[in-house]
Amino acid sequence: MTWRECLNMTETCARSQNQLRLTQAADEGSIPMTVFRTNDNRVALRSVALSALAGVVGAGAMLALTAMDAPAQGPAKDKIPELASSQFAWLAAGADWRDPPAGMRGPILADPEHPRHFNLDGPGQVTFRLGNYKDPVLKPWAAEKIRQSNEEVLTGKRDLPFAAQARCYPGGVPGQLLYPAEPFYFIQKPQQVWMISQRDQMVRRISLTDKHSANVKPSRFGESIGRYENGDTLVIDTIGISPHINYIDNYRTPHTEKLHVQERIKIAADGATMEALVKVEDPDTFNEPLYMVQRWRKVPNPLLETVCAENNVDFFYKNLFPIPTAAKPDF
Repeated sequence: MTWRECLNMTETCARSQNQLRLTQAADEGSIPMTVFRTNDNRVALRSVALSALAGVVGAGAMLALTAMDAPAQGPAKDKIPELASSQFAWLAAGADWRDPPAGMRGPILADPEHPRHFNLDGPGQVTFRLGNYKDPVLKPWAAEKIRQSNEEVLTGKRDLPFAAQARCYPGGVPGQLLYPAEPFYFIQKPQQVWMISQRDQMVRRISLTDKHSANVKPSRFGESIGRYENGDTLVIDTIGISPHINYIDNYRTPHTEKLHVQERIKIAADGATMEALVKVEDPDTFNEPLYMVQRWRKVPNPLLETVCAENNVDFFYKNLFPIPTAAKPDF
C-alpha cells in the first residue's frame, strides 16, 4: 500500500500497522515531509507537507499527581496521540499558569499589593505583571530577583516588564508554553517529537528515549526526553536548562541550572483541546516543587513564517528590554 492510498482511505487505515512503516519512511526521506534548516534551536520554514502521518488518538485517564512518574499501562500503551498536522495548530488559552488539582503546590501568583487586572478582566486600568516575591516557596535570592524586576517597573526604569517572546527571546522550559498570541505545532518522528513555535520558528526537540545524556550542556530549552502513555499523553522530562534570561513564568520567576521540569501533555477525548500538567523542581530556587497547568485549543492554522526581530525596536521610547542582536551576520 502506498502512502497516498493510505491518506485517501479511512481512519482504520491510519490506525493500521502500516502507520509505523510510513512514519519511518518519512523520516528517511522517501516521503516528502516539512523541510527545515536548523540553527541554534531555530528553523526557517521551507514547506509544509505530511507532518500528521504519525499519530493515533486513544483514551486515557485524567491527569493526577500520582501519574507524574507512573509507567505506561493498559492496552493503549502502544498507541500515540495525534499531536501533529499540517492543517491544525495549538493556541494557548492564556499567558499565565493555571492552578493544579487540589493538594498540589501551585504557581507563583501576582503580588497582592499590586493586584493584576488585564484586558479580559473587564473595565478598569490594565496593570503590569508583578510577581509575589514574598511567596514562602521562594529561596531568598529568587525572591530578591522578582522584587528587583518589580521595582524596575514601579520606579519607571522600564515602562514595561520583560516578556521573552515579546522581546524575541526563547521562552525556555516551561515558560515557552505560556506564549498566547501565536500557535505552536508538533512534528512526530519515530525517534523525536518537535514542538515548533510560529514566532521565529523556535524548535524544541524531545528525544523518545528513557535516559538523559551523561553530560548535558545548558541551553535555552535544555535536554528533553519523552515517551507516550495511554494513547493520549506525551510525557516529557527536561534538564540542563540555562538560567540566563530564562524564567518559568511571566512574573519573571528565575531558576538555576538545577531546574528539573516534568510535563504531561494530554489531548482531551474530543481531540479539540490539550492540557499540560507541569512539575517544576529546583532545590536552589524553591523550597518545594511547583505544579502548574496550561491549556490549548486546536485551531485550523497552517504553519506560517513570522520573524520577531524585524522592525521590532523601541519606537515609543519605553526603555524596553533590548532584543537579541548579533555581532556579525550569519551569511
